[in-house]
Amino acid sequence: MLTTIIYRSHYRDHVPVTVLEDMVVAANKKNSEAGVSGILLFNGKLFFQLLEGPEESVRAIYRAICEDPRHHNVVELLCDYSPSRRFGKCGMELFDLRRYDPEEVLQNVLDKGTTKYQLTYNDRSLQFFRTFVEESEKENYFELPSGEQWDFIADNDAPSVRSLTRRYSEVCNFAFQPIIDPLAREIVSLEALIRTPEGALSGNWFEGYVGDELYEADLKSKSVAFAMASALGLGDQSLSVNLLPMTLVNVPNAVSYLIQEIEANGLVPEQIVVEFTENEVISRLDEFTGAVRELKAAGIGVTIDHFGGGFAGLLLLAQFQPDRIKINRDLIRDVHKSGPRQAIVLAIIKCCTALEILISVVGVEQPEEWMWLESAGISHFQGHLFAHPQLAGIPPVSWPEPRDTF
Repeated sequence: MLTTIIYRSHYRDHVPVTVLEDMVVAANKKNSEAGVSGILLFNGKLFFQLLEGPEESVRAIYRAICEDPRHHNVVELLCDYSPSRRFGKCGMELFDLRRYDPEEVLQNVLDKGTTKYQLTYNDRSLQFFRTFVEESEKENYFELPSGEQWDFIADNDAPSVRSLTRRYSEVCNFAFQPIIDPLAREIVSLEALIRTPEGALSGNWFEGYVGDELYEADLKSKSVAFAMASALGLGDQSLSVNLLPMTLVNVPNAVSYLIQEIEANGLVPEQIVVEFTENEVISRLDEFTGAVRELKAAGIGVTIDHFGGGFAGLLLLAQFQPDRIKINRDLIRDVHKSGPRQAIVLAIIKCCTALEILISVVGVEQPEEWMWLESAGISHFQGHLFAHPQLAGIPPVSWPEPRDTF
């Protein structure tokens, strides 16, 4: 299957530019042998390359390119399929943008086209060329250091690290995970994650319930979360708890029950945040929206959890505006090297900025993911990179520390 891959990368400063010609000669030979054709642009700092040919050959060459130490921050912008090549002459042709007028470059690229139909700027791949040459997105070309330049050191002696010694329920348990601002070294909030009494994950706990009893149990479990948080000495710290969206609709007086249990455990509504996931279809949206308004009127914050990973994210934003969204792990996995994920996250940031909605990210596992998201303007994070959830306790946070490079 004929495959096209387009990527962008940063040229390493310590590599002399004189190696470019030798690099292109070697690429020409290797690509020709593999039946791969392409165009390479270079502007003195960034590479931009299109590869096309048989799928396995293109992917093999791209994997080798990603490992090349002469560049870094390799971002795959497009991987697509087509009936014919745009550039049929196998090998690789270099366009050094410093030697061309921008309009000349684009026309020269078009002139290299070998399809039976004249290439035009409407071609999606050529649109990527135009964007790169015109530098219309260059503010989003983040140059990140290697993740190996950071250590993540657990602060085991922090006063926030605590554990409970007794069980608060025979029905459920909770693990607590911090939401943090890494550079400010601040715990922004804690999330209470439901577990079985023995500590198994939430999916195992929900399996024990069907129909309306599921929503009743979901609501009643929050009294345990509030009691455990209070016993852990929550103080003025905010606490996030998760509710199935339809719990508010299917359980009568659900909001009144939450307020009652919050106050019974010495907490105040203003320090509680209710998180709703998109993983359940909201069949009675108007009733759900009305219940959310009750929560907010009582002072309880509202978050859409795992935003972008479920059924109704944008619809929920149109219907009501939460105080915060938490971007789903699936959208930020390897975001530092995925052009589509970068574009989606930047669009979410732009939308939420316009609506004055706070953003945090869940499921951060790699230093490079964190660095890219921080560069994009996000400052609140949650994930195993910083702290694992701790059953019946508050875990230590592993704060990022720059390594000594000497």
